Amino acid sequence: MVSAPTLSGQHARAVIYVRISQDRTGAHLGVDRQREDCEALAERNGWDVVETYIDNDLSAYSGKPRPDYRRMLADLDDGTATIVIAWHTDRLHRSPTELEEYIDLSERRGINTHTCQAGPIDLSTPSGRMTARILGAVARHESEHKAERVARARQQKAKAGEWGGGIRPFGWGLPTGETRMATDRKTGEEIEVPVLDMTKLVPEEAAAIETGTDMLLSGGSVRGWVAWLADKGFTTTRGNPVGTVEARDMLLRPRNAGIAVYRGEEVGKGEWEPIIDEARFRGVVAVLKDPTRRTSPGSTPKWFGSLIYQCGVPGCTKTQVCTRSGGAKHPSYRCPTQHGGGRRADKVDQYVEDLIVSRLSRDDAAELLAPGPDDVDVAALQRESEEINQRLRTTANLFGSGQIGMAEFTEASTTARAQLEGVTRQLARAATKDPLAGLVGAPDVGAAWKALGLDQRRAVLRSLLDVTILPARRGRMPDGGYFDYDAIKTEWKRALPDTRPASP
Repeated sequence: MVSAPTLSGQHARAVIYVRISQDRTGAHLGVDRQREDCEALAERNGWDVVETYIDNDLSAYSGKPRPDYRRMLADLDDGTATIVIAWHTDRLHRSPTELEEYIDLSERRGINTHTCQAGPIDLSTPSGRMTARILGAVARHESEHKAERVARARQQKAKAGEWGGGIRPFGWGLPTGETRMATDRKTGEEIEVPVLDMTKLVPEEAAAIETGTDMLLSGGSVRGWVAWLADKGFTTTRGNPVGTVEARDMLLRPRNAGIAVYRGEEVGKGEWEPIIDEARFRGVVAVLKDPTRRTSPGSTPKWFGSLIYQCGVPGCTKTQVCTRSGGAKHPSYRCPTQHGGGRRADKVDQYVEDLIVSRLSRDDAAELLAPGPDDVDVAALQRESEEINQRLRTTANLFGSGQIGMAEFTEASTTARAQLEGVTRQLARAATKDPLAGLVGAPDVGAAWKALGLDQRRAVLRSLLDVTILPARRGRMPDGGYFDYDAIKTEWKRALPDTRPASP
């Protein structure tokens, strides 16, 4: 083992290591103050500082790699210096594993450690190593205690319904009129930014969340809402385009219904303005988390009746798909079995859509609406949902404190979660809207129909009408054209007289 050099030796080669766990402003003020004190210590002792290593905004307790610390160890192993100067021992280590690695290096290379606050630490002696380990244990305790305090404070804020910080949630954050200084992540410069009130709704964003919720509950899709958001010019709060993953996460946030969450668990009502009521939120959750719901990317139907219209060839149970083949000028609906000719997709769709709009424009259209779930007590279901969530939290606490074992915890949790799923399904049934609801009674049904997304129009078609495409007759039809409208068989699913429009 190489012996450690004396601290009073002139022209000894030294390095400085400085670190701060959290730099909220990005101004490096913490590490700059440490460096000034370390440089003053080196000057008093006549040491030559050959390198300064800086890890800014990095915690030694978190276990994340500290690039300059690792670089310092490599340089010391190569003989760059024999003295390390730090502001305090806890700037160097808060992990016993790291400390032991540093002690081993110090013994092999004769490294002497000196701190501005704790004095010299001679790791070449048993007493010096014991002192370093005691200081390390104290630093570790302080870090763990601080982590507990921070976690408890965050839990308390969540239970009080306060905003826990982080990226501004889409839908909330009105400017208060005050400003604060922050660091631009791209340029590193200090900029003035507005202070936001996270309990106040941003009206246009809140309206977008409502639109997405209603679209899902009336048969629409997340993709349809994403397209709507893009068309209206909405982005994430970071300014990026809203994708399907981001959109789904937005709709699944308990915050939308004013529900506070801590570590993924609902902990009560929040102190902010909700966007939607809890029943509709639970409905969206039930829809999006339905195990039978198709979530794979796949191909999205681009035509109104694709995979909905039935093939009318006797004995065939296939649905029609829209394709363009054989050099045809227009896409056509065809049976996948390829028997018979295809029907021009634009003409079939226009005919069926005109039929639907015509029927929904009648004075008695309200009779088509499905009866609402009058037997569902939403308030009682919401109370039951909260009670089950409370049982889950209590069970987790009992398990965590050792009062119940794993088997009891698993059984109780499984039962409670099954009950919660049942409640959520009932709330979804209460919240789900009839796809026809936005059309019946509209001043201009045709305009309201055109305003719907394709997936919403398809939901109306599935709910209201069965369409079967029969083999068409050849030659000219009585109207002089070649399109056989009589080959399109329609049947209302909600029993009312047919109002088939006259063939063009």
